[in-house]
Amino acid sequence: MKGELFRKKPKNNHFSWSVDETKFLDSKKVKKLKKVLTSAKDKAFRENKIVPVRNWFMVELGLFTGLRVEEMTNMKVSDLHLKEDQSSLSVKKGKGDKQRTIYFPETFKKECLFYLDWKEKAVPQSDYLFINSSGRQLTKRALQKSFKKCLRLAGLESRYSIHCLRHTYGSFLYKSSNHNLRMVQEQLGHSSIRTTQVYASLMNEEVKKAVEKLYQE
Repeated sequence: MKGELFRKKPKNNHFSWSVDETKFLDSKKVKKLKKVLTSAKDKAFRENKIVPVRNWFMVELGLFTGLRVEEMTNMKVSDLHLKEDQSSLSVKKGKGDKQRTIYFPETFKKECLFYLDWKEKAVPQSDYLFINSSGRQLTKRALQKSFKKCLRLAGLESRYSIHCLRHTYGSFLYKSSNHNLRMVQEQLGHSSIRTTQVYASLMNEEVKKAVEKLYQE
């Protein structure tokens, strides 16, 4: 069916996978979403409001780590390791009960420090990263609804789910790592590299667009 992220195609009694780019954010949409949420976060910070700050960090976390939504709900402050040389976070119970370490850049480390300092003052009742005003852990559904609010605020299409942050991370990491599928597999926690190969198809789309423009400008 058109519009699905993954399409199964029979090939020698096996399945191959392709990616539909309508299910991840391009650079323009990423910049727009980040800009709008950062502005909302700054305003909420000045007014001592919780939700916009939490939503801002939720999106940043998804974009810089590619966590699954369930992994996001289970993430705790103690799972963040903010070091001088290389910062990371620990996923203690990923899909299939697997553990992994996700590394992230200095840019996101600074955002983590801001968020943790804010959280300690605003909602210190729980070690979970995402909690409500009563200190209770947010559910997957709550995070999904929060992400939809972020999309509306940024004027982006409502078809996206919070899972698009994971696919956005995977596609951008694949490009920035010089197409290192093994690295992307480890960061995303895929049990098989065949799953990770869906991001390789993005390059095919870019090549197709590029050759169509040959001698046209």
